[in-house]
Amino acid sequence: MIEWFPAKARESNKFSVLIPSWNNLEMLKLCVASIEKNSKFKHQIIVHVNEGTDGTLEWVKRMGLDHTYSAVNVGVCWAMNACRALAKTDYISYLNDDMYMLPNWDLELWNEIETLGHKFFFLSATTIEPRVSPHPGILAPFDFGTSPDTFKEQELLKEFTNIRGNNWSGATWPPNVIHKDVWDLVGGYSVEYFPGLYSDPDFSMKLFEAGVRYFKGVDKSRAYHFGSKSTKRIKMNNGSKQFLNKWGITSASFSKYYLKRGQSFQGVINVDYSNPGLKKAVTKSVLKRIWWLFGNNGRTLGPNSK
Repeated sequence: MIEWFPAKARESNKFSVLIPSWNNLEMLKLCVASIEKNSKFKHQIIVHVNEGTDGTLEWVKRMGLDHTYSAVNVGVCWAMNACRALAKTDYISYLNDDMYMLPNWDLELWNEIETLGHKFFFLSATTIEPRVSPHPGILAPFDFGTSPDTFKEQELLKEFTNIRGNNWSGATWPPNVIHKDVWDLVGGYSVEYFPGLYSDPDFSMKLFEAGVRYFKGVDKSRAYHFGSKSTKRIKMNNGSKQFLNKWGITSASFSKYYLKRGQSFQGVINVDYSNPGLKKAVTKSVLKRIWWLFGNNGRTLGPNSK
């Protein structure tokens, strides 16, 4: 069961910032502090406390934050949807609790929103990470620490604007922001992905199906991402298989040919369905799905398979 705990009404806020947290109190403290210290605007901060056996529940109460609570770990999607019920602004922003928001992260996103004049967009901030990343669009490796104890905050604040980057296509992962009406239109995050792997590209696919074509990673809006530790503490879902069975195409192909994730931003995405690469990817996706559904039966194919 999930419980809701709205805080007392505060001054007007720009974003409702949703943060799922699972016994990661020191990281969460740093994340919340960075929002309060480095934001241009005031924001409603909403935390979902998964278990909270490390003191997280008591801390969010002392801080007077809007929060939701589950005695067991309900994963990312249930947590996000629970937090949405407490959101009071028009714009929903999703952060991981292991992120440190850098100065004016919100102003740069807001400037982008104001230029659009419509609700059908999905924007991501650009993350800086300490380790080499396989994902285009992430600025890495730039090591300013991997934990609160090793965090080089002042060095990061001094250097982060000197790290070269570009606006990129394919907003998917947090930090991100979306209009609440579009969030509600697609039904939030899909709980079948519990505890959460591949729920990000699934959300983007739902937005694409709803008509969203503006998926932008904003370079000037930046956050430092320490790197998830939660996924190492729990058995994850087979999100790639779930995505393929749900949408008929692999997440990698969707990111590459639809979102064009990580490529230099060129505006509204236009999918070239005649692209030979996309056609080949669709065919491979169909064959992979058939094998998973009918040919695998839980076994690894090999020379002695029947």
